Parts: sequence; structure tokens; C-alpha cells
Amino acid sequence: MSSSRSLSRRSFLSLSGLGAASLLAGCASSRPVVTPGGFAVSYRGGMGGPVEYARSEPGSAELDAMYGEIYDNGYVIPAVPYQKIDPRYYRQRVVDPTGQPPGTIVVDTPSRFLYLVESGGTAMRYGVGIGREGFAWQGTGVIQWRQKWPKWTPPDEMIARQPELAKYSATNGGMPPGLKNPLGARALYIFQNGEDTLYRLHGSPEWNSIGKAVSSGCVRLMNQDIIDLYDRVPNKARILVWQ
Repeated sequence: MSSSRSLSRRSFLSLSGLGAASLLAGCASSRPVVTPGGFAVSYRGGMGGPVEYARSEPGSAELDAMYGEIYDNGYVIPAVPYQKIDPRYYRQRVVDPTGQPPGTIVVDTPSRFLYLVESGGTAMRYGVGIGREGFAWQGTGVIQWRQKWPKWTPPDEMIARQPELAKYSATNGGMPPGLKNPLGARALYIFQNGEDTLYRLHGSPEWNSIGKAVSSGCVRLMNQDIIDLYDRVPNKARILVWQ
């Protein structure tokens, strides 16, 4: 990653940890930017100047639509009580901090953010939760396969830790799709050099796990967000995972 096209690893993590306002602070702008989370961000002194921001009261028509109840493929996905989630983890368009080509997915594991890089210097940013398996892989891969309402087949290592999951093993056909399935409404499967990494981006009904390190799983998004990401990601998208 060249210094002319991207932030250094240290600078990126430092900025990401401060959330949407500080990510935008590194870019010059002459106008306020309002995020879906209700942040009004303005700039003083150009590049790197102090940032002023204010957050509106929880609840908005935009967020109600974004995280409201969804009817999808015969399933009714419940609304997310987004007021109980840190607004930095709301789905929002931000200035791209990654320097990667458009169409690339970047997972910043320590900051609990996933970026889908867009053209024009922006990225869609999603809040994520990271499980034990989510810390097990890093590097560059490709989204080889995408699935709506996938089956869930826990890996042998997880079954060894939790023997009660043996009924969902590959031999037993996995767990059928549904609202209680740990992979949620969508799953994106990461391959590297033609081989399955067993690393997934997936939905989850556990909205309160977003922004946290949880006990199991890979990278989880709210079901409403994984559906949005699924619809935006190009086929065979490149993915970069930072630990």
C-alpha cells in the first residue's frame, strides 16, 4: 500500500478508533457533512483542523427506514432498536480512509468497522462485531461465494469447544436457514488462493453485539446491514482484513 494512496496502518487505526467525526477530520471540506446517525460535522483550518459535531436526538425517519422491520424471502426480520447502539456503528457513507480501489471490502478488526470502498473518494461504513474466529485470519482474499439465508455448518474446532453443536455438523446437514441461524440473512464467503478460509461476513439478529468482541463467529453485521452490503458488493470482490 503506497503512502501516496493510503494512510499508514498506524494512522488508519488511530483515526478509525475516533469514529465518523474524526475520520472525516482528516479531509478538507468547506461544508458540513451530515451522516445518517445525525452527526453534523464541520471543519476549521482545513486539513487536520479541529472538528465540531453535534448529534441529533435518537430517532429519525431515515434510521427508522434503515433499521426497521424487513420482509425478506419469506422471513420477517425484526426492527433494530438502533437508539441503543453507539451511532458510530450506524451504516453511513464516509470519506474513504483506506486508499483501496473501488469495490474493495476492508475490515478494520480492532476498530469494529467494515468499509466498502466507492468511487469518488467515499466508502460505505458498517459497524461489525468480531468473534473468536474473526481474529483468526488476516490478509487479502476474494468473496468467492455469496448466499441468501444460508445454512450454518460450525467448523470442527467450534464443535470441539461446544459439543452441543454436533447436531449441526456437516455430516448432519448443518442448521437450516432462519431467524435463529447464526449466519443471519446473508453470508459472504472469503477464499484465498482458491481455498476457503472459513472466514465469513454474515448477518446476525444479535444487534447488541455490534462494536464488540463476542464469543464465537467471524465478522457479524446487523441483518439490515448485511442485506445492504450484499446488494452493493460486486462479484468476486477483493477483501482486505486488518487485525
